[in-house]
Amino acid sequence: MRVPGILIWAALLIQKVVGEYGMAHISDEGKSKGKDYCIFFNSQWARLPQDLNKASRLQIYDLTTSVLCSPSDVPEGGFPNRIPMVMRGNCTFYEKVRLAQINGAKGLLIVSKDRLTPPAGNKTQYEEIDIPVALLSYSDLLDISKTFGKGRMVAMYAPNEPVLDYNMVIIFLMAVGTVAIGGHWAGSRDSKKRYMKHKRDDGAEKQDEETVDVTPIMICVFVVMCCSMLVLLYFFYDSLAIWVIAIFCMASSVGLHSCLWPFVRRLPFCKCRVPENNLPYLHKRPQIRMLLLSAFCIAVSVTWMVFRNEDQWAWVLQDALGIAFCLYMLKTVRLPTFKACTLLLSVLFVYDVFFVFITPFLTKSGESIMVEVAAGPSDSSMHEKLPMVLKVPRLNFSPLALCDRPFSLLGFGDILVPGLLVAYCHRFDILTQSSRIYFVACTIAYGIGLLITFVALALMQMGQPALLYLVPCTLLTCLTVALWRRELPQFWTGSGFVPAIVLAPINCTKTAAPQTDDHLTKPETKSTGEDSPRYPPQDTPPAKKDEAGNKSN
Repeated sequence: MRVPGILIWAALLIQKVVGEYGMAHISDEGKSKGKDYCIFFNSQWARLPQDLNKASRLQIYDLTTSVLCSPSDVPEGGFPNRIPMVMRGNCTFYEKVRLAQINGAKGLLIVSKDRLTPPAGNKTQYEEIDIPVALLSYSDLLDISKTFGKGRMVAMYAPNEPVLDYNMVIIFLMAVGTVAIGGHWAGSRDSKKRYMKHKRDDGAEKQDEETVDVTPIMICVFVVMCCSMLVLLYFFYDSLAIWVIAIFCMASSVGLHSCLWPFVRRLPFCKCRVPENNLPYLHKRPQIRMLLLSAFCIAVSVTWMVFRNEDQWAWVLQDALGIAFCLYMLKTVRLPTFKACTLLLSVLFVYDVFFVFITPFLTKSGESIMVEVAAGPSDSSMHEKLPMVLKVPRLNFSPLALCDRPFSLLGFGDILVPGLLVAYCHRFDILTQSSRIYFVACTIAYGIGLLITFVALALMQMGQPALLYLVPCTLLTCLTVALWRRELPQFWTGSGFVPAIVLAPINCTKTAAPQTDDHLTKPETKSTGEDSPRYPPQDTPPAKKDEAGNKSN
């Protein structure tokens, strides 16, 4: 989950410049209506008022043909009661703002073609300067040039942003609902599969092929692949992002089909099958309604892919496809033991913390690799966003939503990883007939962990590795319940998740005799006439005994 900001606790180890987002309200001279643009400023130079009505409206002096690094760049008469707008580069922020202040400027706007970084200085420089200095993106400059005339006015202010947004409630409900439904569905499906296997139904064979049991080796390979892919995306984002988007479209359409098919097959129409043919896939003669559902799911994925950058409504399709994908993965991937659950969650716990908290010390920009990849690098030429997140737009209508912060995000991994543990708990509940106590406790623990994540997000004002809170909450809760019920050995090894022994049918008309292995493995043959009498395995029919006695005589 991401809210832009900086690593506050890292200031204890590395001195960082604190940057803040604000707004530059641009309007034509003599007109009150205007447009807000995002700026990035450092309050150690000078603070900005929090309300637009309290901000001074001053005329802009367009000096974007210059970088304002020497006195020769200053026009005659200076900048009395104006705010010069200059280009970034060739000298320090202090040199620019000092020249502007000496020549009567009331502020300074620096246009940057690169990433917006806080205008830095030292303590002595901060004490000398008393006018605000802020960075404005070059794309915003182009928009200002097209929208407004030469007599432009600007008012810079920094509105307060709510600590938490109402969209957190929507993300919480989607995440907890997906984990609960996916875990319950996976456990119920596993129970049904065991029942069908007990009945020796061929359908169980097909279901077995759809389930993947995760082994420790698979966990290690998966984590190595995750690390490698994340690093590759960080360095080659523009080249790989489109491939990730294409893979998401295919996987999400399969997931959507898997989620909708149980409902569609209950419909009483379109049960007819396609005619016999030799075409790929169609040679199995699927039902017409299955083909229609497949076409619908593909259409939804393609629609999202085409309109994925439409921020007003495309996020709804992305969240729907993402939830369907998560449900499909929770149903398909299975952790067979609590030992495997602990290994997976612990390794991904370290992975999440490392790429959020440690990598800022290893990158030139000081940003975490996880946050950069999840939100999309600001210097990306394609400006694509990876779809492997649930996202909901901000609902507080803050002007700061313009500052590349219109959405709150929650990664699929923060749903799938704890969700696999919830699914395991539900299967163990079914095995031990424990009234779903493990499932309910783990689901509640997931919700509490997510709430703790939101609180940490509000207090620290920085992107949080959600697994840092979700993993301890879910693992410790499951461990506590297992210890309390004295079922830890069984819960740890997943004992009982083996095919049940199928007992031979008992003949109620005869006295039961000890069963042999033949009764467990060989099915009874049906007689064509009347039911023949059954005898204990060690006995022979009386008539045959007499024949045997005569032959011996």
